[in-house]
Amino acid sequence: MSLPFFVYGTLRPGEVNHDLFLRARTRSETPARLTGAVLYDGPGYPYAVEAPGGVVYGELVTALPDHYEELLAALDRLEEYAPGDPSNLYERVAREVRCEEEGGGRVGVLAWVYVAAAPVAENLRTHGKLIESGDWWIR
Repeated sequence: MSLPFFVYGTLRPGEVNHDLFLRARTRSETPARLTGAVLYDGPGYPYAVEAPGGVVYGELVTALPDHYEELLAALDRLEEYAPGDPSNLYERVAREVRCEEEGGGRVGVLAWVYVAAAPVAENLRTHGKLIESGDWWIR
């Protein structure tokens, strides 16, 4: 399933991993928000943790078709995600994100999101530093 990506940390424009992974591989990058999640500060990068009522702000990134598979593999490696691996820090899940539509409305789009894996999320809920704004740029 070829989905766009919702990015909320070091892959956002202006951040270090944006240039390393996304430059010249994307067709579009649009401000967006993910509902049903909150953001925690990590060691140099954030974690989205699924939670009712929360909102995380970031960008919806659509890959160029010729770069999609390469980009998906690169992002999985960056996030240390492997399907079914119990040692994952993140899980890649398909979630609806909302982005601005011309004319001021919002449109829902299904996108890949890297969220904290269950053991990481549990630890963050207990000991983590919540980013109350939901925006890693506004900590």
